[in-house]
Amino acid sequence: MARISGVVLPQNKRIDIALTYIFGIGKTRAEKIIKETGVDPSIRTKDLSADQEKILREAVEKTYRVEGELRREVLSNIKRMKEISCFRGTRHAKKLPARGQRSKTNSRTVRGNIRHTAGSGKRKLEKT
Repeated sequence: MARISGVVLPQNKRIDIALTYIFGIGKTRAEKIIKETGVDPSIRTKDLSADQEKILREAVEKTYRVEGELRREVLSNIKRMKEISCFRGTRHAKKLPARGQRSKTNSRTVRGNIRHTAGSGKRKLEKT
């Protein structure tokens, strides 16, 4: 059972895919870590030796900010943006999309305009 940064990696996945289960490590970074450590990328997590697991753990924990530390940093960045009242901070405070997505027709559930059927939520037209 491989455990890196407090995350138990899935046993039957290849190690390059299993590393992506750690918050802050994507496919590209996982490949980079494997290349630096010299571990075979096609090996399954359950087949890792103890020293390979130790090498991977040290490489991840010493080089990269992952899991709890990264989550705290992201939350503090959002909190800072809210405090200085920048555009992205106000969008986060209102729980709206902050990166330029359209919000007239998308993000309805976030805005509270949930339409359970096709016609509900729309204004009714007056019949004359």
